[in-house]
Amino acid sequence: MSSISQSSNYPNLSPKLAELLASHLPESSPERDPSTNSNYYNFNLKKSTLDIEVLFDKKILIGSITLELDVLNSIDNIILDSSYLNIKNTIVNGESVDFKVEPRKEPLGSPLIINYSTDKLSTITLKIEYETTDKCTALQWLSPEQTDDGKLPYLFSQCEPIHARSFFPCFDTPSIKSEYYYIVKSNLKTLMSGLLISETKNDNKSDSIIYKYHQPVPIPSYLCCIASGSLIGKPIGPRSTVFSEPSFVDSCQYEFEKDTENFIQVAESLVFPYEWKKYDVLILPTAMPFGGMEHPNCTFATPTLISGDRENVDVIAHELAHSWSGNLVTNGSFEHFWLNEGWTVYLERRIVEKLHGEKARHFSAIIGWTDLENSIDAMGESSKRYSTLIQNLKDKSDPDDAFSTVPYEKGFNLLFSLELLLGGKQNFDPFIKHYFTKYKYQSLDTYQFLDTLYGFYDDKKDLLDTFDWQTWLYSPGLPPKPKFDTELVDECYSLAKKWVSITSSNPESLEKEFNPSDIESFGSNQSGVFLDTLVSYEGKSNFTWNSKNGSLAIKIMTEKYSKYSTSQNAEVVFRWFRLLLTGRIQSSYPKLADWLGTVGRMKFVRPGYVMLNQVDRELALKTFKKFENGYHPICKAMVKKDLGLV
Repeated sequence: MSSISQSSNYPNLSPKLAELLASHLPESSPERDPSTNSNYYNFNLKKSTLDIEVLFDKKILIGSITLELDVLNSIDNIILDSSYLNIKNTIVNGESVDFKVEPRKEPLGSPLIINYSTDKLSTITLKIEYETTDKCTALQWLSPEQTDDGKLPYLFSQCEPIHARSFFPCFDTPSIKSEYYYIVKSNLKTLMSGLLISETKNDNKSDSIIYKYHQPVPIPSYLCCIASGSLIGKPIGPRSTVFSEPSFVDSCQYEFEKDTENFIQVAESLVFPYEWKKYDVLILPTAMPFGGMEHPNCTFATPTLISGDRENVDVIAHELAHSWSGNLVTNGSFEHFWLNEGWTVYLERRIVEKLHGEKARHFSAIIGWTDLENSIDAMGESSKRYSTLIQNLKDKSDPDDAFSTVPYEKGFNLLFSLELLLGGKQNFDPFIKHYFTKYKYQSLDTYQFLDTLYGFYDDKKDLLDTFDWQTWLYSPGLPPKPKFDTELVDECYSLAKKWVSITSSNPESLEKEFNPSDIESFGSNQSGVFLDTLVSYEGKSNFTWNSKNGSLAIKIMTEKYSKYSTSQNAEVVFRWFRLLLTGRIQSSYPKLADWLGTVGRMKFVRPGYVMLNQVDRELALKTFKKFENGYHPICKAMVKKDLGLV
């Protein structure tokens, strides 16, 4: 298709931008998702009903998924995504039909081909009976010993980006959404991504309960979730409950009860009223691989948030913001993941700004920029492709490999830069409401976003054309850096500079120049910036922490700033270890190794093993072998890649 006819599908683009995008624009948007084996584009998925039983003794789920489908085009068969599933039967409109599971097409799983053809537009009901297997990548089964309470087994899921296909057969793409009904039989408390309808005794099994949930808002497959285990809940707001294992729930309640409802109300003022009715949080056992996962009605969150100082609750602001960005308005494929995460970080920081002031928003953005720099610096040459904002996954590469800080922080900085370009929040805020209202319940790609942006600011197209879209969307590496207010970080920068300067020129005065009061007012975020800045000096102007002077400085810092070595805040602990290993403080190696057995969050686990591997590969491999079965399958697989074991 010619660029002229392509651009006619995007009528609001300026001629300049249409020409720039000509080789990228799809024939229609959202562009077809390359990370699914299914033929989802032939269907409208109206309703999905997942009816399963949790078998802790066998570590499998068994049951069925029923899909109500509108057939939109003439079809020769129905193709769904599956991965390591045992498919038992496929039934169309009440009658069994033939099916075959094709060989795996790594990393996208095994196409499930169902023998049903029609040349008529029609509505059909497809039921698939199946069970999961021990190779399922979406489910983490924990023995009692692997849980934090150590008494009962535990199950939880993580489907993003393409792991729902190992949970149940589906169109595993964010391009297609439906309402969901869940019917789950389990002998332990069970949560799902929906609203609880009923909880009744299972007459067939005396120790089993039947849980029924409904998700009336259409969602994609990756937002489906299950958690089952020793769970109790406590209120953290008028429409929010926090769940966790019993021994942990009071700490969780304390951490979140002060801020959760405030977060919701601020987000509502930025976009529009919260649509999901309940906003609950589940604090998972240590094996949770992500900071949080934004399942509707039931955010899953890492226990590393529970630090006793309420200083990591911004993660909840982030996951809550997903209630609009990602859950209501969704990227059409993970090539356009920044539409989920960049918007979410932007909204998260607007929530922070409303509650703590504009300087706090800029402070958070500066931390994010440092994370972006570190993420891109850590990418090998073969991974630099993943530092572009729009990803190219058309070679069927694994979307998990593309996950990094880039869509979050590069995406945020694009939106923040647009806000500045367009004259500030007062000019940008009306677009926020327009964008989320226009695409509510839908999935879209970047080109629809751009067309909507140019359409909304029709009188500012020339101004928008000054934006370097080529660099922002398609170029690897760092984007242009916005101008941030650095007031809250200058104190951190100044203290770090002083340490480096005296360590280099006058190390004998280190003892008298620094005192515990230097960091007395620092919260975890400022401490993080301070420690990150110290590490950033490594290799600059021939400075190194791995020297006699550097070792002396770290020894004195350990004594003066003892709150870092005794901190329970994972954000601080991780950064302190990074400084120690940068200085090759060998006594810290086994301490880091032990700590890696207490966290499952990939944000810490992956770079933690990379750091340990750089200084002591034997210890890194020994540590991973010791703890690998306690990590989530996604985390385990990624660390294996990081350590060169696959």
